[in-house]
Amino acid sequence: MNRKLFLSSLLPASAMLYAFKSNAATNVLTTETAAKHKRPPYLKPGDLIGITCPAGFITHEEVEPAIQQMESWGFKVVKGKTVGARDFTFGGTDQERLADLQEMLNDTSIKAIMCARGGYGAVRIVDQLDFSIFKISPKWLIGFSDITILHCHLNSNYRFASIHSKMCNSFPSDWSKAEPIQIDTIKSIEKALKGEELMRYEAAYQSNNRVGEAEGELIGGNLRCIENLAGSASEIKTDGKILFVEDVGEYLYSIDRMFYNLKRAGKLKKLKGLVVGGFRVKKDDDNDGFGRTLEQIVMDKVKEFGYPVCFDFPVGHQKANYALKCGVKHKLTVGEQGTILQELA
Repeated sequence: MNRKLFLSSLLPASAMLYAFKSNAATNVLTTETAAKHKRPPYLKPGDLIGITCPAGFITHEEVEPAIQQMESWGFKVVKGKTVGARDFTFGGTDQERLADLQEMLNDTSIKAIMCARGGYGAVRIVDQLDFSIFKISPKWLIGFSDITILHCHLNSNYRFASIHSKMCNSFPSDWSKAEPIQIDTIKSIEKALKGEELMRYEAAYQSNNRVGEAEGELIGGNLRCIENLAGSASEIKTDGKILFVEDVGEYLYSIDRMFYNLKRAGKLKKLKGLVVGGFRVKKDDDNDGFGRTLEQIVMDKVKEFGYPVCFDFPVGHQKANYALKCGVKHKLTVGEQGTILQELA
């Protein structure tokens, strides 16, 4: 065969192979990009919400105010087998809590799962959960505190959005006596579930804030839980994201240690922004003061980075605990007039 003819005949095939590889690479990139913002379907009137206890226990009576309120929003509610169950501090045994949550993940008629309360326990079952059906028929997972474990696991492994918010034990039994902030934060759960408007929250100016603007996927939750996930399959991924953190009942030295853990693990280096929510700090023991404020602790860990930082954001173990969509892109604006966190379409 003529060598020139042979080589020329290979050119079209080579070009086709190159085009195929290029298209494949583009498809992979497109798939990865699309995977960054996978949101479960928003709820419609008549949709079913399941209540389960992957962590601490709760009584049937204690979930009634939440059931009544969610039904007033136009949804149907079903209680899982772990509601009313108890194994010491847990809402049933590990196996019972695992089976109850798994059943709700698999039930395609359930469009959202409200975790009844936090406490402790999600980490004991998270590795046994099977999300294969959930990936095909996703739903909103709702909760905070210990439920941070599930938010991080979902985001890091499956790239699905979830809702960090109050749970059943935070719904007032008498709405006529509820404070405006309680009502407003619980209504934010309804807004998040229905998706009829983009979520937007404001926080007052705080002198320790670092001004600036940033856009990125929002992720975070309870600081202690985030720290405890380091090195695990549920470890939080923060590069290019806006991180929010909150905690309760921790000494200042312990908060300092947790922020050092985040820094040493590289979790603070490539952030787009940092949102510090409510921190109910435990009083230092007598003659053993730490000598640094929360704000000093945080700013010391991020002093070499230039992204915006805000304090006293309305999220955490407090009445001002608004629903935040984890895994969804937001814009953070920290200015001299205050802070705005805006969900982006």
